[in-house]
Amino acid sequence: MTLSTRGAQTPAVLVLEDGRAFRGRAYGAVGETFGEAVFSTGMTGYQETLTDPSYHRQVVVMTAPHVGNTGVNDEDPESGRIWVSGYVVRDPARKPSNWRSQRSLDEELAAQGVVGISGVDTRALTRHLRERGAMRVGIFSGNAIPDEGTLLARVRQAPEMTGADLSAEVATKEAYVVPAIGTKKFTVAAIDLGIKGMTPHRMAERGIEVHVLPATATLEEVYAVRPDGVFFSNGPGDPSTADHPVALMSGVLERSTPLFGICFGNQILGRALGFGTYKLKYGHRGINQPVQDRTTGKVEVTAHNHGFAVDAPLDKVSDTEFGRAEVSHVCLNDQVVEGLQLLDRPAFSVQYHPEAAAGPHDAAYLFDRFVSLMEGQRA
Repeated sequence: MTLSTRGAQTPAVLVLEDGRAFRGRAYGAVGETFGEAVFSTGMTGYQETLTDPSYHRQVVVMTAPHVGNTGVNDEDPESGRIWVSGYVVRDPARKPSNWRSQRSLDEELAAQGVVGISGVDTRALTRHLRERGAMRVGIFSGNAIPDEGTLLARVRQAPEMTGADLSAEVATKEAYVVPAIGTKKFTVAAIDLGIKGMTPHRMAERGIEVHVLPATATLEEVYAVRPDGVFFSNGPGDPSTADHPVALMSGVLERSTPLFGICFGNQILGRALGFGTYKLKYGHRGINQPVQDRTTGKVEVTAHNHGFAVDAPLDKVSDTEFGRAEVSHVCLNDQVVEGLQLLDRPAFSVQYHPEAAAGPHDAAYLFDRFVSLMEGQRA
């Protein structure tokens, strides 16, 4: 990525790896950037989206046409920085209007060196990605715009998301503790594969002291904190490359410690149980995805950010190295596996985000389910 000063009237172009191009204006930093083009269907919560480590090396296209009207503040980020590689919007707010706003989204993108583009027909771009699938993309603005043929060649040289091992790039390098709010009831070791800040907070609200550990943590380091439960977080990249987290989770399952995983953690559990994973055509991203909890029949509106999924049978209980397992949640749009649970050990996972800081909050009960597992194990 190369950068210069920003400018709302600076021309910009977005080039997809299949050759289609969209012209617009620079938004945020001026320069060039590369990544995987994906779209997010959320109508709100753009600040949480931008700072979600799971979006590392992705260029996010917002399907909502008007973005930036609430500005940016210092309370809502899910991590210490913006992680998206690039940002695509149709109609950016000219001036933020919200009592919590401290600066504009455009200013924040520029300050953090995030190259974006505005004035793009994001509806046409989204339809293209739905038809052709997520693909590599480049955004170029200012002096970074030569002819489109040259730009296309550079886009096609960028690394693909398939085969990318990225969790260690976004995870904490040093362990830290999020204390329980109120009376401490449990201790949880949380493996940071790209954890969002709201996740340990949701556990802390339930009396859990959370020890957030690096993605490279060993089994000995996990049990050194004497955990009542172990949590595996969301994160970016291809789960087929995550051999260390899979081995670590297998060690936790062998000890029958209560285990909860979300998003990338769900894919890790799938691999630990012997299931495969695969890349979705265009993934699930946004805060309005319908999922059914098959254990209760309840339908939840949920927050998603994933481009890979677990390949597990929907119609039967599977025998695994760690006992019987079944699909507990399913996406009602396309029948993608959205959750797994073991029937003979205290372990479960979901593919979506129950912490959902920007909402919805239908799935917050899953943290209570994790607490119930730890209570049962203690009893």
